[in-house]
Amino acid sequence: MAPVAMLQFIKVRRSQNNTDHFLVSIYKLLLLCSFLSGIDLFSSGQPYLWARLDRRPNKQTEKRFKKYQHSHKSCKGFTWNIEEDFKPVPETWIPAHGVKHHSGRPVPDEHGHIPGWVPVERDNKQYCWHSSVVDYNVGLALVLRPRRDNEDMLEITSVPLAELQEQTLELIGTNVNGNPYGLGSKKQPVHCLVTHGSVPIRNPPPVDFQQLCSWFHENPDGRVEGIVWHCSDGTLIKVHRHHLGLKWPEANTCLGNKPTAIRVDAYGSTELFTSFVALNGHCFSRLQDIHFEL
Repeated sequence: MAPVAMLQFIKVRRSQNNTDHFLVSIYKLLLLCSFLSGIDLFSSGQPYLWARLDRRPNKQTEKRFKKYQHSHKSCKGFTWNIEEDFKPVPETWIPAHGVKHHSGRPVPDEHGHIPGWVPVERDNKQYCWHSSVVDYNVGLALVLRPRRDNEDMLEITSVPLAELQEQTLELIGTNVNGNPYGLGSKKQPVHCLVTHGSVPIRNPPPVDFQQLCSWFHENPDGRVEGIVWHCSDGTLIKVHRHHLGLKWPEANTCLGNKPTAIRVDAYGSTELFTSFVALNGHCFSRLQDIHFEL
């Protein structure tokens, strides 16, 4: 959807609702999506962290799909063979909630992908940074969130996995998507999870193309990847900086500049948990200033 059309859509949705609280604005973060689920494939009796993994078509099918889209200006009517057209995924892969099914099998979306999840296991090197922020032995996860007693300040704290069950989260840190928030270093990587919708925008800009551009470009609070509007009917509407022709990442991001306290007092079996326990009670002037050598 084009930027102006998207903003017009938001305005229409807003005018059709009588409540002033129709839109709740949330920061959009550039991270890796995860999911905390009670689905237990390993008989461990506890929630598991799942990492996003979409089933994608193989090269031959992708060429055929793009050719069809180009000639028909649409993906409607394209015939998929779920058994043969897609790259293999682990046996533990499951389709995401909301994925349509036909004859008991998941159906690709308009991009030719089938969104899904795989469980994060500690011995899987592909998801080593995911596994560093959870400790299944003690049932805890390292989470970044606003402090309850001071919303202008963040905290990294250990949260029981059971409290995060059925929520989606994002992984941020040193080795994630170019580390736009400046966390850690190669020698001492820092990672944590952020629950979707947990970082609100206190004074969001008006839903106007020019004012949004100005807010992203000039306001210190606008140094974020984008905004997600949470509508009262459950609809989510996202505006990315690139929709407005603005670059990302930005230097000195809003999130990376927030003061951050460490509140991790439960010892875990992972190196990252141990490092954060050593920092328990410390406050840093900025999130990106966190380091383990005091």
